[in-house]
Amino acid sequence: MDTRSPLHPSAIAVFGAGSIGAYVGGALLGAGAEVSLLGRARMRQRIAEHGLHLTDLQGRDLLLVGARVPYADDPAALAKAALILVTVKSADTAAAAEAIRAHAHPSALVLSLQNGVGNAATLRRLLPGWTVLAGMVPFNVVQMPDGRLHRGTAGELMVEASPALAPWLATFRAAHLPLAECADFDAVQWGKLLINLNNSVNALSGVPLVQQLRQRGYRRSLALMVDEGRAVLARAGIKPAKVVSVGPRAFSLILRLPDALFTRVAASMLKIDPEARSSMWEDLQAGRKTEVHYLNGAITALAASLGMDAPVNRRMTELVTAAENGAQTALGAAEMYRTLLAAKA
Repeated sequence: MDTRSPLHPSAIAVFGAGSIGAYVGGALLGAGAEVSLLGRARMRQRIAEHGLHLTDLQGRDLLLVGARVPYADDPAALAKAALILVTVKSADTAAAAEAIRAHAHPSALVLSLQNGVGNAATLRRLLPGWTVLAGMVPFNVVQMPDGRLHRGTAGELMVEASPALAPWLATFRAAHLPLAECADFDAVQWGKLLINLNNSVNALSGVPLVQQLRQRGYRRSLALMVDEGRAVLARAGIKPAKVVSVGPRAFSLILRLPDALFTRVAASMLKIDPEARSSMWEDLQAGRKTEVHYLNGAITALAASLGMDAPVNRRMTELVTAAENGAQTALGAAEMYRTLLAAKA
């Protein structure tokens, strides 16, 4: 017999309230939702000092007083949640599942809002009998020096279509985070992963996203990785979805355009807040392990399972890993492109 406390039908827990988790949770709190944040002590301290201050590239500005933000580092906080948003790093997915199984109510809906592919499958494997859905956060959130969590890029949350989401749709709309339901979510995740290969480029460039994208060498580096990823996915029989304004093939072609032409053709791609950077850059600055093995590494792993090689993504994984260990400085655009092109050769 299950002796756990009954869940609250409108309660939401955000498990892994770092940049993305605290931003999503804060937006829901600001819209009046019943939300608890579960994360590390450093984010709790940041919120206590600065409040939960959210801004975005459209000019939205929300400040929640720290004392009014429910934040815990004990998984027992999951007990009453009817919806659990999992936003931990991919390496922590299995541990998150164990904590959910130990503390949360078995009828709670679990929604993975994590980078990479395979996280929802891991949660399902470790949480048999639970309803687990995959999701994807298309936008970027950066922790600013003044304590703000700043959303620097656009896009709507994309989630695996399910009737279980119906009670939550209005709540997310009210928080300016509408949920776009998708039938073939594997295709969406692989499409997003191809775009997310830019996380490693930005992390090693040392410059904001918009400055990085204006430099052809960085774009051509990304195009090399995207094309290699597309080839691997084609061998696997996977057709990645279009998750930005153009599909993966056109995206790669546009990236290779000369700077002046790219600026005109890809004007919408450059509608990025000048402060925006990738979460991988943020991890490197904080001395944390990145998710490169779950992004570029996912391409090399899939390739290996098919008897293929993915040398460009493998080399980028090596470069980021070296940076994690303090052995890699920022790479200029031309140097990065030469390095990845040599790996392909």
